[in-house]
Amino acid sequence: MKQNWKPGTMIYPLPAALVSCGDAERSNILTVAWTGTVCTNPPMCYISVRPERFSHALILEHMEFTINLTTQAMARATDWAGVRSGRDYDKWAETGLTPIPGVKVGCPYIAESPLSVECKVKEVMSLGSHDMFLAEVVNVIAEDSLIDPATGAFDLSAAGLISYSHGGYYAQGERLGRFGFSVQKKKQTKK
Repeated sequence: MKQNWKPGTMIYPLPAALVSCGDAERSNILTVAWTGTVCTNPPMCYISVRPERFSHALILEHMEFTINLTTQAMARATDWAGVRSGRDYDKWAETGLTPIPGVKVGCPYIAESPLSVECKVKEVMSLGSHDMFLAEVVNVIAEDSLIDPATGAFDLSAAGLISYSHGGYYAQGERLGRFGFSVQKKKQTKK
């Protein structure tokens, strides 16, 4: 049996990301769960931010941001940055996270993040409680220690990423398969 609920945001889990924005003189970090991929070619993603948030104005002013994936070691800082305002606190100092100058954007990325995605805003859509910033990915910064030197593959599963689900933060579980595993032919062993 199933129940019908009123319409709501129940598509979980989501990444618990820290979005950095601003410039070298004034920057901030904001916890965002409303984020995701929207296109492969060109690579595009989005974040949704309430207009009353301090970071909203910084993103509008500079039209760029960086999505920083978070880890179990960053969980407390991720939560703290989401419940405190950059109007009242220096979130970099309070969380102990390290800002590093952006490579292709003017805003910093977070040194402790295993993967940072630099973005330039292409469109802002007012949707109600949130504005969606649709952005093109202009650079990805990946932690060297998570790249397999033999294959060049990035092992995000080793990063200890966290996700957000209906008010809670969670560690990621075990991998159940790779894309296409359900139709992959089994390898035959030679006799």
